Amino acid sequence: MTVNDVVSILDAEIITAGDLNAEVKTACGSDMMSDVLAFVKDQSVLLTGLNNPQAVRTAEMMDMRCVVFVRGKQPAPDVVELARQKDITILKTQHRMFTACGLLYTNGLSGGCKS
Repeated sequence: MTVNDVVSILDAEIITAGDLNAEVKTACGSDMMSDVLAFVKDQSVLLTGLNNPQAVRTAEMMDMRCVVFVRGKQPAPDVVELARQKDITILKTQHRMFTACGLLYTNGLSGGCKS
């Protein structure tokens, strides 16, 4: 699956475009960045409702290619600018996190959490 596929599946709006053809193999849905840092391995897409720069910083630290803000949340200008600087794609979807994760899972994207 590519980031472009994620856009299509989630009917998402592209806020910043990194590499839209980047391959993504896994995803993680969380509003707690400490959990993402502690338990997530080999992620490519982060789905979150946490609308602050920490989401982008966490994505960068975990080598994620894409952050999806759920529930129609519009990222603040400082979040958008940081994503541009880090070449991370930012998407916005109207879906709730549970639905967005389910849509990606049913279309072949797996979770990457190791407990």
